Amino acid sequence: MLLEFRVKNFRSFRDEAVLSLAASPDLTLESTHTRETGLEKIKRVLNTAAIYGANASGKTNVIRAFQFMQSMVMTSNQVQPDQENNLAPFRMRPGFETYPTLFEATFIIDGKRYQYGFELNRRRVISEWLLVYERAKPQVWFSRAYNEKKKSRYDYNYSDYFLGPKKVWETATRQETLFLTTAIQLNNEQLKPLYQRFSEEMVIFPEGGSIGFGFSAGYAQDPKNLRRVVSLISAADTGISNVSFTKRPGRQYQINVSSGQPEVRDTELDIPQFGHVAEGQLYNFEINDESAGTQILFNLAGPILDILQRGRLLIVDELDRSLHPLLVQKILDMFNNPEINTKGAQLIFSTHDVSLLEGRKLRRDQVWFTEKDNEQVSHLFPLLDFSPRKGEALEKGYLGGRYGGIPIFGTVDH
Repeated sequence: MLLEFRVKNFRSFRDEAVLSLAASPDLTLESTHTRETGLEKIKRVLNTAAIYGANASGKTNVIRAFQFMQSMVMTSNQVQPDQENNLAPFRMRPGFETYPTLFEATFIIDGKRYQYGFELNRRRVISEWLLVYERAKPQVWFSRAYNEKKKSRYDYNYSDYFLGPKKVWETATRQETLFLTTAIQLNNEQLKPLYQRFSEEMVIFPEGGSIGFGFSAGYAQDPKNLRRVVSLISAADTGISNVSFTKRPGRQYQINVSSGQPEVRDTELDIPQFGHVAEGQLYNFEINDESAGTQILFNLAGPILDILQRGRLLIVDELDRSLHPLLVQKILDMFNNPEINTKGAQLIFSTHDVSLLEGRKLRRDQVWFTEKDNEQVSHLFPLLDFSPRKGEALEKGYLGGRYGGIPIFGTVDH
């Protein structure tokens, strides 16, 4: 489970931004929208968190920060010696491009709190650390800091709890790479649960449902999974009664997480066919013949169902893109339903759908805002900063500007 995420000096975020999924003491919807952590100080964690804000306020950059941290953990060993990475620090002040950027994520893994982070610039990792809390006092399993006096040298510190050939991993870690990535590559088992949180348990869709149908098509090859996909799509009143597939040569597009560049490869695709029944007759339509909302729903169906089954973390930018508000609510309800979400899956998403602010769909501690100030600096802050009353009309308050995070319109020349 993700407990907290921090970022500083990344894109429009000059100052430190913190997104916390630690549940407040509020008992509202506690049994559905939160779950126990097993920790003494932080007893419950949120299943979902929604980020609101005007266009260009920084919502997408929060998602991109998650994506960059995940990419570094998984692929920093692919960066060539003396090659710059694709980091994008804050650019709206002189000199800020040379300042280090910070990323830190805190997870609950097997009842322990893992606090892992690093600072870097485009040429090297400046520092890296892992704190593990078995009790109140943390164990600093490892820390690493670039020594300016000894160029290309790092000062390392290790805890007695951290085992294995540390010097081997240390020697193999170049300035462009993370110690975590290198140690995993050299078969460290102790760090594997943490690494898997990034490589296997964190799924990020930076562009809403614009992810292609490949995953859902592969997921639905299992008959049980196909029934789940059809059930979700038909429940959305799409008029679809079944889904089948036809194989056809085609091209698959994907993003290389190391370079950030698109890649294309020739392959055989499973093209979805959607069955509609009219007057007892079945008519099949290919995915491109369906509405944008139906296409996005199918694209999301496989990942969402898989994430709920496995207890993963899903991060989506603009979840409501081309989806009806009731469908967005349905997806949210699945994560907040303990009978469906049995493995502790979590959902973080940005949205403009203000209808979610009413009707006990979200707890007050699940709502976050981004706002860009007059200096072009983005800020991330929770609804709780405004101490809203229970039962307060949150949608009205948000649209009225009480919490910030809305566009300020000027006049248009004509």
